[in-house]
Amino acid sequence: MIINLRVWRQPNAQSAGKMVSYRVEDVSEDMSFLEMLDLLNEDLTVKGEEPIAFDHDCREGICGMCGVVINGAAHGRSASPVPTTTCQLHMRSFADGATIDVEPWRAGAFPVIKDLVVDRTAFDRIIQAGGFISVNAGSAPEAHSVPAPKAEADRAFDAATCIGCGACVAACPNGSGMLFTAAKITHLAMLPQGQPERYSRVRTMVAQHDEEGFGGCTNIGECSAVCPKQIPLDTISQLNRDLMKSLFKR
Repeated sequence: MIINLRVWRQPNAQSAGKMVSYRVEDVSEDMSFLEMLDLLNEDLTVKGEEPIAFDHDCREGICGMCGVVINGAAHGRSASPVPTTTCQLHMRSFADGATIDVEPWRAGAFPVIKDLVVDRTAFDRIIQAGGFISVNAGSAPEAHSVPAPKAEADRAFDAATCIGCGACVAACPNGSGMLFTAAKITHLAMLPQGQPERYSRVRTMVAQHDEEGFGGCTNIGECSAVCPKQIPLDTISQLNRDLMKSLFKR
């Protein structure tokens, strides 16, 4: 395959960026999108040009490191039949000779560091604000020693699959990180171990979310539509319920 790319290039956070066109040849349909970028970077390196910077790590769709906007959709959602991460999007999803736009996440809380790399440490600070539980950190407890209803355990597990990639923020017209925050809050709120800090947790994490500069949630639903782990939109409802209850709790 031959692929025509238009990639966002930005030397650093202080410089103005622009779209730059590239032609990538000998692209196998079995390559992942990141492998295609590797192929382009190899060619740029041979030519003595600066390779394109982009985030990646496990390339197995579980770490949340990778993430770019492809043809206007986070993780290339418009090209994939099911939500997936950029590293699990394969070139067979595109036609030979296709022109593809590649941009970084666009959000005020995710400033561009270089090219396709953005600073997502705002998520880390939201976790630090309350995404933890107070438990004895000694030996592991016996299995099932703290019973949890099946439905609540399943909901906690579903919320815990969030990998913090930031696609929800990139897809939201408001630049909101509420789906990420809600997933972390719902995960712990559904477990017995998460009850002691349940209401202080939701207050501090939502406050940190707003302090980081994320936009407000207006329930548009784009976040859940592009989420590679398909975190349900009603986790935000869970967050809102707990936040309301927290106003009447010490």
